[in-house]
Amino acid sequence: MSAPTLAGRAATRQHRIAVMQPYFFPYAGYFRLLAQADQFVLFDCVQFPRRGRVHRCEVPGPAGAHWLTLPLAAQPRDVRIADLAFADDARARMDSRLAALPWIAAATGTAAASLRAFLHAPLDGVVDYLEDGLRLAAGLLGIDCKFCRSSSLGLPAALRGQDRVLAIASALGASHYLNAPGGRALYDPARFAQAGIALEFLPAWTGPGMQLLPALMQDDPAFIADAIIADSLRAESPAPAPSPSPGA
Repeated sequence: MSAPTLAGRAATRQHRIAVMQPYFFPYAGYFRLLAQADQFVLFDCVQFPRRGRVHRCEVPGPAGAHWLTLPLAAQPRDVRIADLAFADDARARMDSRLAALPWIAAATGTAAASLRAFLHAPLDGVVDYLEDGLRLAAGLLGIDCKFCRSSSLGLPAALRGQDRVLAIASALGASHYLNAPGGRALYDPARFAQAGIALEFLPAWTGPGMQLLPALMQDDPAFIADAIIADSLRAESPAPAPSPSPGA
């Protein structure tokens, strides 16, 4: 099964969206959301999780697992992801961090050159850079998905958690909300049903590419893409679409 099969899988569905923080080369299973959704929302209107994966990815290092971290400027603890900025000397610091990982320069996979070019590209807007990285990885995996940033929707600042996600889904006219498996404890299916939105979850990811950047640089991206397709085909049965509310 070839990677282009991913493009257009959502074309036969109603409007399914996925909402996730923009991660710096997340694990391969993250891209199932892009593959199965009509629209992927970069959840950047929320507080930056300093110990999360927005600004760092796990890669092989000199002494085992290592965090490759984007050099961010010092900002208030409650800064939103959308408002993150790179440090003034970010390019020099990033080049030093990349040089400490010799496998990046040595990788000879089919996508290695394009990934190296991205890693050494100018560091301007943080979310711009994260989105460009996700788009690059998605393209290598044969995934075509429409992107949107939650910060562009003008949502009330007071909305939190599930209420903010529901507001995003409603603003985009979503009929289905697709979420990663870790979100089960965060959402109430009844609340989504009341809003006329079917709540769906992906199964746990058991495929390759847990460290995505080295996998893309050293292996054939089609191998990971095929695993994403296979996982999509075995996905849990979606929740039934909610019935229209009275008077709709």
